[in-house]
Amino acid sequence: MPEKPALYGIKNSNRKSEDFWGKNQFNSSFPVALACYMRDKKINAVYLRLNEELEVEAGELPFSDVFNTTSPNSDLYFSFESKFQPYQRYSHDDIGGIDLVIMDTSGEYLRPFEVKLTVIPDSTTAKHPEAKWGSEIVFRPATTKYCALGMIDSLQEEREWIREKFEPICHDMQDWGNSYEILRKLPSLLNALDELELKAIGHQKPFLLQPIWKTEGKSPYLAHNALDVFIWSDLALSRLFLDAARQNIDTKKMTRQMRSAARMARFFYHASTSGMVPLKRIYTEMPFERQTDKEFAVSGNVTSRYMKSPRRIRPIVERTALKDIILNGGEKVLSPERRFDQTVKFTIVAADKT
Repeated sequence: MPEKPALYGIKNSNRKSEDFWGKNQFNSSFPVALACYMRDKKINAVYLRLNEELEVEAGELPFSDVFNTTSPNSDLYFSFESKFQPYQRYSHDDIGGIDLVIMDTSGEYLRPFEVKLTVIPDSTTAKHPEAKWGSEIVFRPATTKYCALGMIDSLQEEREWIREKFEPICHDMQDWGNSYEILRKLPSLLNALDELELKAIGHQKPFLLQPIWKTEGKSPYLAHNALDVFIWSDLALSRLFLDAARQNIDTKKMTRQMRSAARMARFFYHASTSGMVPLKRIYTEMPFERQTDKEFAVSGNVTSRYMKSPRRIRPIVERTALKDIILNGGEKVLSPERRFDQTVKFTIVAADKT
């Protein structure tokens, strides 16, 4: 009897093998398999972390540090679209799920991750020289919510210090949903967030798992060096909206990034004064006339300035590795409705014919 289609390294999961391939599943299940493959091949992830100049710098991080365990992949449990239960104690409301929760098979929680599978180049950078190619990333509210939860989890011993920074600014806030009031206080809120992040430099944690796949320009053909994994720390990820909020502060118009910054400031104010955060109110009372199912997006022109690693241009895993990651003919059950699914299927079928 032929073996079922499978993905490398995913032995224990809340998804069955037949659930890896759907339209909304493959974009998170394949990244886990790629990470497991790189881990076993002893290929480090590119790690984007914040330095003491509040700049994002690139280094490397072993996947055992990414996963927060030395246990082999076969002893891990990959739970997709699940809640990272240890963070629930910081919120009055249900914190909801995140793209990926890694546990061991005994049930110990190891890491929560947002997962963003992205292509290089995106449409805004494909026309530029290859050295400037980048990828678009679209973020949802769960991203900034879990980013803040992870940061407060790391800073429990600094709660009184955080209160001293945020209470003088926030205690007289009349209406967190009033854009005029937020914009008036935003410079002070951003300064307080910068100080908090400097305090947290030594506590930052891997948070965003961003695999990249590189094509030959805007064509559907995978480049020879096609795949890699970038890991953003929680602090590094936050700079995508904190830096943009500061850059646009003189416009006097509430942007999505300003909204994310204001929500994070309110989060730390409540966390430091009461120990618990009203997450639902933070995300429903502060829409500022923008849709609430999308937090913000950044184009490749922006991400290329943060992902300062040569592996952004020359990913470390060759396209031939696809057949070692997608197992037992898994590419045959893909429904190529999305660009990556189509490219994978095309690449493996073309390789079979040569």
